[in-house]
Amino acid sequence: MDRSKVIAIITGAISILLAIAYLVVVQLLDFRGEMLPAPIDTGTLIQSTLITVATLITHLG
Repeated sequence: MDRSKVIAIITGAISILLAIAYLVVVQLLDFRGEMLPAPIDTGTLIQSTLITVATLITHLG
């Protein structure tokens, strides 16, 4: 067998192994369940909004 044919077979085998590994990783990540967004703490959201509004009012006034 030529050296180029051996290299082609080796790179093809590596490509197939990488594809199978990728599919396994995707299946494992998908198996974890539905992706839910992180909960939002409305207390700090309202507080930071009020601080921002108060800062704007003091700078403008």
